[in-house]
Amino acid sequence: MTPAVIITTYNRPDALAAVIDGYLAQVDTNFELIVADDGSAADTGELVHRYAARASFPIRHVWQEDQGFRAAAARNRALAATAADYIIFTDGDCIPRHDFVAQHCALAEPGCFLAGNRMLLSENLTRKALAQHLPLHDWGFLRWLALRLGGGINRWLPLLKLHDARWRNSNPQRWEGVKTCNLSAWRNDLVRVNGFDESYSGWGLEDSDLVIRLLHAGVRHKSARFAAPVLHLWHAENDRSRLPENRRRLEKLLASTNLHARLGLDQYQ
Repeated sequence: MTPAVIITTYNRPDALAAVIDGYLAQVDTNFELIVADDGSAADTGELVHRYAARASFPIRHVWQEDQGFRAAAARNRALAATAADYIIFTDGDCIPRHDFVAQHCALAEPGCFLAGNRMLLSENLTRKALAQHLPLHDWGFLRWLALRLGGGINRWLPLLKLHDARWRNSNPQRWEGVKTCNLSAWRNDLVRVNGFDESYSGWGLEDSDLVIRLLHAGVRHKSARFAAPVLHLWHAENDRSRLPENRRRLEKLLASTNLHARLGLDQYQ
């Protein structure tokens, strides 16, 4: 297996630095990392190049012009830029723990995509961690438990570790709740459904659209919960003005058998 991690980002280099620090600390560094940049200013590219100069694995920066929220296009461009056969999607505000990549690779199964979960950090903890460059990726269970009691995180259960077992495949058609901040899939399956559909406008549901089309293509949901959580840094809520339109588009997809993105990966290949 040759894995690649694709991280979306937009004008938040302090958070991106904390995320990349987490990947530098992975127990398994046999992967490449691609920053899918949705139009950030030059300081983000400079940050990525500094990390690339000292990392033990390849780090690349794939940038597109800022034309509003276009995460689907950024991910498609990054996917087209790698030949890796297994793709792990996440975001530039989601810090991995030390075994995140190893767990995704260990749980990977032909005919399945993996969906993990996240722990939400409070605004105060996020600001403190970024200002003081705290190594959140290296913190142990007891420290996180104390933070849960103090309101620093929304939950601690994702930190529990359970081995691969039959229960992980118990809900193969589930798409609700699956997010691209913690999702992995085989490249061949992503190519078969033509990647992300860029016809979604603005924030919201383009990740659900991908997952539903994967299900239409016969790719099953496998849970990566209690194995590979991410630490989600706080951020202000995105503009959701286009969400009703995107929801209508998703409802049409759910009522169909379509598996091919209308405006997708093939335009970059």
